[in-house]
Amino acid sequence: MLTAQQALDHLLSHAVAVKESEKVNTQAALGRVLAEDLKSLVDVPPLDNTSMDGYAVRCADTATPGQALKIAQRIPAGSVGVLLEPGTVARIFTGAPVPPGADAVVMQEDCTVDGQSDQVTINIAPTLGQWIRRRGEDLTAGKTCLVAGTFLRPQELGMAASAGQTHLNVKRRVKVAAFFTGDELALPGEPLKPGGIYNSNRDTLLACLKSLGCDATDLGIVPDRLDATREALRKASKDHDLIITSGGVSVGEEDHIKPAVTVEGRLDLWQIAIKPGKPLAFGAVRKSNESIDGEAWFIGLPGNPVSSFVTFLLFVRPFILKLQGREAKLPQSYLMRADFDWLKADRRNEFLRVKINDQGGLDLFPNQSSGVLTSASWGDGLVDCPPNQPIKAGDLVKYIPFDALLK
Repeated sequence: MLTAQQALDHLLSHAVAVKESEKVNTQAALGRVLAEDLKSLVDVPPLDNTSMDGYAVRCADTATPGQALKIAQRIPAGSVGVLLEPGTVARIFTGAPVPPGADAVVMQEDCTVDGQSDQVTINIAPTLGQWIRRRGEDLTAGKTCLVAGTFLRPQELGMAASAGQTHLNVKRRVKVAAFFTGDELALPGEPLKPGGIYNSNRDTLLACLKSLGCDATDLGIVPDRLDATREALRKASKDHDLIITSGGVSVGEEDHIKPAVTVEGRLDLWQIAIKPGKPLAFGAVRKSNESIDGEAWFIGLPGNPVSSFVTFLLFVRPFILKLQGREAKLPQSYLMRADFDWLKADRRNEFLRVKINDQGGLDLFPNQSSGVLTSASWGDGLVDCPPNQPIKAGDLVKYIPFDALLK
């Protein structure tokens, strides 16, 4: 069996970022991936300005604490002062440009104003440049402020706005089709036949795709027949970059993914040394649209709900990140204290569902079955447990939060 890292390396060696891009309004770019380096159109800040309410001074006039100086001008944000003459100060407010001649700002708490005159006493000796933000210290006109491949969060959109940019060139969304195999499956709201179950993987996986910013197409539940599976693959291949399925990747008589993908394209079918999520299929399906050459990538996930969810996080998510042009790797893990025993070590790499407790340690969901989706809903993340390694309460373990795996 392959290790998790070997399987991930194989997937990522094939993934290539989509080439197409589009211009969108900055406000519409949240969750998109920047397609080209972004340069600032302006210096930020455009002029030296103050980071405090107070008084702009000349250090030569205030070398000794207790100097009483004339308030010669008042500069609110959005105004520009005039040359500061020796022996005078300027009342200044946060964000306002520092007037020529001033070389420090003293915050108002360090000053005493004489209410009967136009003088202020400076109670400290300021240092050169104190409380002054220099022109261009954040962004410099003409210089790159965001690089291609950046995932655009709210703070990046703020930077783009600071740089004066109204539109951003972003990668088009990765198009993913998903379908689900199993005659036992039904959608919520439908009557369950004997032996039937509701299809939880549909909602879980489609939500995962949307959380990654994909353009996701739901092709529904496909009957357990070879012809139906082939037809679903042909339909999915037309307009999508990636096809993902859930179920049907084992080798039973009712598991038709392997023969269907083999006929419609090419397939690697692996057993991966992880728990949950042993079977995984990877390959490609020929585009069935006569006007389009090429292939759509294919990843087949196991059918058990926790196995499907965990393998999506570990393998599909990094693959999609690379298709998007983003850095593709597992999130950083954190060493945390296990407040549980897990003494029946498995020969496979286990990913245990855990929750952070009030004492700063990790509690284990009592039922780690691959069919118990409650463990993932209850949990905050996964413990990455190496093969053949038992865990005792008090041990430090590698913890990966779901928040990091789902963004």
